[in-house]
Amino acid sequence: MKEIMAILRPNKMKATKDVLEALGFPSMTACRVLGRGKQKAIVEELKTCISIEDKDNSKGTMRYVPKRLMSIVVNDEDVSLVVEAIMKINHTGKIGDGKIFVSPVDDAMRIRTSERGKDAI
Repeated sequence: MKEIMAILRPNKMKATKDVLEALGFPSMTACRVLGRGKQKAIVEELKTCISIEDKDNSKGTMRYVPKRLMSIVVNDEDVSLVVEAIMKINHTGKIGDGKIFVSPVDDAMRIRTSERGKDAI
């Protein structure tokens, strides 16, 4: 099993969720996160209210950029399918498209039924 963690643009989450569900991967965890990469800001993308304390006006950058963090655990043989789907949906060719991390998962347990491993996901 592998965990795929993707940091994505907020406006791409619905399309990502919809495609993954259509591919047979409806289970995921997602949350709002703040962070930044090498670019330091994506000014044209920010249409939400951000307090003045979050801006560094002297350099035209922000301390943090709003993103979404999506986590999904899949069987090893499904990793390339899921990663390619996420990449295809989220690729714009512009700075801030996001990142994908793939990590091994040693075990999984479903609390309700006590299933383990692949049966738990």
